[in-house]
Amino acid sequence: MINRFVLNEVSYFGPGAREVLPQEIKRLGLKKAFVSTDKDLIKFGVADKVLSVLDKAGIPYVVFSDIKPNPTVSNVNAGVKAFAESGADFILAIGGGSSIDTSKAIGIITNNPEFSDVVSLEGVAPTQKKSVPIIALPTTAGTAAEVTINYVITDEVNEKKMVCVDPNDIPAIAIVDAELMYTLPKGLTASTGLDALTHAIEGLITKGAWEMSDMFEIKAIEMITRYLETAVFEPTNAEARNGMAVAQYIAGMAFSNVGLGVVHGMAHPLGAIFDIPHGVANALLLPIIMEFNAPAALDKYVEIAKAMKVYKEGMSQEEAARAAVDAVRALSVRVGIPQHLSELGIKESDLDKLATAAIADVCTPGNPREVTKEIILDLYKKAL
Repeated sequence: MINRFVLNEVSYFGPGAREVLPQEIKRLGLKKAFVSTDKDLIKFGVADKVLSVLDKAGIPYVVFSDIKPNPTVSNVNAGVKAFAESGADFILAIGGGSSIDTSKAIGIITNNPEFSDVVSLEGVAPTQKKSVPIIALPTTAGTAAEVTINYVITDEVNEKKMVCVDPNDIPAIAIVDAELMYTLPKGLTASTGLDALTHAIEGLITKGAWEMSDMFEIKAIEMITRYLETAVFEPTNAEARNGMAVAQYIAGMAFSNVGLGVVHGMAHPLGAIFDIPHGVANALLLPIIMEFNAPAALDKYVEIAKAMKVYKEGMSQEEAARAAVDAVRALSVRVGIPQHLSELGIKESDLDKLATAAIADVCTPGNPREVTKEIILDLYKKAL
């Protein structure tokens, strides 16, 4: 079997890492930035922490902030038009998965205009040219969009989240600066952190996993277990924020290359149809689906239990799996994640539509245990 690993050309880590921007922009021979971010990051001054670096270096830029938390085809179309009019030669993506995913779609379409119909990018699109150069600065510790070859765009007409997979979209540079995450609200810190944990656990047990990806995912689980609660309850704790920033990147390095599973397959329709934040959907579903998947990956669940420090000498694989599931559920409760879909306004009458979408999702086939629409429907009922 041949395994492929695609990563950024260059990545920087650590509080204050954004200060490398001018030297990297100069090194790449770039002139003007198209800053892709969202209105809240502008409103609360997070984007300014990056823009001030550009200002000091005299690097011109234009700001595009027409991006929703679950970015849509319309957002991408607006961005493509704005980029074409901007005179910029690279994209500076500041934000969580929404901003970075939108940037990837803009960059791909700009350099591959035959894919100007955004819907044509769903799945593995055979683009020929690399994206417009993207420098990505994540402001959440969750999606790892700055290191993945995936992006997710909502097709609002068909109420569907399109998962797009394309090595040509990976940002040229990732700058993981934990200082951009200090003002992230408690709820977002929790949900994005558990999104990262979902990436690590699904990436560990997915069908495509192998030794190299396992190494990264186990380390990510260990670090998220160590740092997430502190980051939630002590938001300016530099060690915890940086630990989570690095952990989510590590998880992304692996899952981007090996795939995910039915947690994401079921979370995507919740976001597309009901606009539920992706991290919340993943966090709520994760322990339920871990229970379902345990028989197909017991050896990996022992590794999860060890990484989460709940494994005890002499445990059977089944006991270790139960300890791992219980640890994930307990962590979710401690950081304030809703435990039932009904708390988010989902009704039993919605579940059939959700299950139909989930069984068709691009992430679902990677699940270690085979599923049917009926099984997915039952899992949604358990989550309700």
